Amino acid sequence: MKFKDYYKIMGVAPDATPDQIKTAYRALARKLHPDVNKAKDAQARFSELGEAYEALGDAPKRASYDELRAQGWREGEEFHAPPQGARAGGDPRRGPFAGGGGDGMDADQFSDFFSSLFGQRAGRGRREAGPQRGEDIHHRIEITLEEAYAGGERQLQLQLPPDERGQAVRRSLRVTIPKGLVEGEVFRLRGQGTPGATAELNGNLYLEATIAPHRLFTVDGRTITLDLPLAPWEAVLGAQVSVPTLGGPAQVTVPAGSKDGQILRLRGRGLPGTPPGDQHVCLRLTVPPGATAKAEELWRELAKESAYDPRSQLGGQP
Repeated sequence: MKFKDYYKIMGVAPDATPDQIKTAYRALARKLHPDVNKAKDAQARFSELGEAYEALGDAPKRASYDELRAQGWREGEEFHAPPQGARAGGDPRRGPFAGGGGDGMDADQFSDFFSSLFGQRAGRGRREAGPQRGEDIHHRIEITLEEAYAGGERQLQLQLPPDERGQAVRRSLRVTIPKGLVEGEVFRLRGQGTPGATAELNGNLYLEATIAPHRLFTVDGRTITLDLPLAPWEAVLGAQVSVPTLGGPAQVTVPAGSKDGQILRLRGRGLPGTPPGDQHVCLRLTVPPGATAKAEELWRELAKESAYDPRSQLGGQP
């Protein structure tokens, strides 16, 4: 069995913060997802990434793994875990792990290396001799921006791999959508993959969230942006304006002398998270349609009074 460098697999430094590890996982999961990446090794790399994140995304597991890695083990070296319940002895590079962590997780979905550190059940290399585990399933789910913000429930119709007789299998499943999902984030439904020899050996369902276009907002990570139309006098004089947000209307002060394209920020009004995202309000100046004779007269008066030349910086003729 080969030693795995989970930091190298995830492309992060050994001193990476939990948030950096989570961000790296999301980016790589989006890139390697089998529905997106058609390379022959995409599924294997996606599974390896999930294993690395399972180890590094959990603080106790990461601490134990770091203790082992600090003893000099490197990617690809032959690795032999200490016997069950024993601590390493002799070779100083043999880690402080027992043969299984016994935390009740589905360690058998990962490699023998992972199972030798954290799990009690056999890894991939030993499945043939024991009860068969079901396959994991990967699907995309398109959600609304409102569901990304507040969570929700959705009835899914899933097309599963053919059964033993080659018959197509469909399943109807009620899915709880966690709040705070961002574009490309993958969440797991334990035991909702294809059936295994027992319920405990069922595969898992991995759903990758894609956020549908919204009529008002655009989304970038946890930040949402709204184009806010302004009348010319609101931009010049300033105004109190009601602005839609995902959490309900908010009152915004438009400063006097605002310019087209200027950004106002509503802190914490984007998608939930740690920390939550912000909402950007992009000011867009608009021209009133269908001016009356009186309005035209006032506009001419304003033009004379202001003596403003918006093209003064262009200089003379080229």
